[in-house]
Amino acid sequence: MSVMVLLGSIELGIIYAIMALGVFVSFRTLNMPDLSVDGSFVLGAAVSAVMSLNGYPFLGLGIAFIAGCGAGSITALLHTKLKIQPLLAGILTMLALYSLNLKVMSGRANIPLINKATVFKPFEGIILGGYDYSKLLFSLAVLTLLLLLLFLFLKTRLGFVLRATGDNDQMVRALGVNTDLVILVGLALSNGLVAVAGALIAQSQSFVDVGMGIGMVVIGLASVIIGEVVFGVSSLLRRLIAVILGSILYRLIIAFALEIGMPPTDLKLVSAVIVALAMSMPILKKRFL
Repeated sequence: MSVMVLLGSIELGIIYAIMALGVFVSFRTLNMPDLSVDGSFVLGAAVSAVMSLNGYPFLGLGIAFIAGCGAGSITALLHTKLKIQPLLAGILTMLALYSLNLKVMSGRANIPLINKATVFKPFEGIILGGYDYSKLLFSLAVLTLLLLLLFLFLKTRLGFVLRATGDNDQMVRALGVNTDLVILVGLALSNGLVAVAGALIAQSQSFVDVGMGIGMVVIGLASVIIGEVVFGVSSLLRRLIAVILGSILYRLIIAFALEIGMPPTDLKLVSAVIVALAMSMPILKKRFL
């Protein structure tokens, strides 16, 4: 694997790690499978692309986060107020977001951002060994900031309640806590992070496509599970860092698969196999080790 491919994989892994943190909030913290991730990812990318076309790429990241929070709130309301199962609520939101994303993109299936202002533009020129490190360093800075903010939030009283709701919502409800509001906050935060990842991907790759979100929830799950299995879950900070490292490791595995000649059309299959192996690792260890 060449140095360029390695650095490119790490760069993508850092950006997708933001999405993996969002999946961690819903899948692990709230213990809710949220399939609206696929739609929220594209929503963030679409909003970011439109803002970049109008010359406001940095503002686009903030609005993408707000839009993602809105999408997550819809899933939460469908579940808490209309009593729709979380899995189905996420599917319904994802389905609705497909049409909404097209409206945000003015009916176009894709938007190119070539030669348009992006969040990486002001930092271009950080070149070492023929590789432009601007995207990697800026994405790392954003990831570090979001990691710190998420860690501090989960250490607050509301954060503890959020984590307790995922462990035992009936107990939390018995203590007089409005778990519906807690779920709303959790899913809004989760999808907000996913939307920011979509916004950065759109500006990094200089295009957004309405179908680019397919399978994002699988990538997020793969990152979370690989991180937990390989790097451990002994503390909250370690779990969050493990999610990030899992995302980077996942991108490296994908890059290696491409390097050995695997067709790009098989990558979803590879992702499914990786997730299945990671989730079954405890049982495999007991049987074969």
